Amino acid sequence: MAAAFENLESGAMETRSATKVFIVEDSAPVRSFIVDFVARIEGASVVGEAETPRDAVEGILRTRPDCVVLDYQLKGGTGVDVLRAIHPGSPEIAFVVLSNHSSNQYRRACSEAGARWFFDKSMEFGKLKDAIDACKPLQG
Repeated sequence: MAAAFENLESGAMETRSATKVFIVEDSAPVRSFIVDFVARIEGASVVGEAETPRDAVEGILRTRPDCVVLDYQLKGGTGVDVLRAIHPGSPEIAFVVLSNHSSNQYRRACSEAGARWFFDKSMEFGKLKDAIDACKPLQG
């Protein structure tokens, strides 16, 4: 269901279509929890899941999501590997890193590779909804 919004600059009505979200998480229980969490966000839908960088890159390129929820540590690599493979050619895809590796070195590496947000799984999980809401595509 699309919601209508008035563009304050132009006065035109715009609608926000459903936000397509791709989940990249190596832990199946955590991935399932995130999928369930996203399913409860009005206007968001999960379009794919992956647990390795290779599967993530293939799935993201195939589904063209608006937003990717990305763990840092993955089976066979890292979230930075995914960011470096996707972001340069698809900067319109918003990446939200959600990780237990939350020190500044990880945050900086992800930011430099193209992540829009970085949240600590244990302390900042609640911010994920706002990030996904901010990814809703506008249609005018």
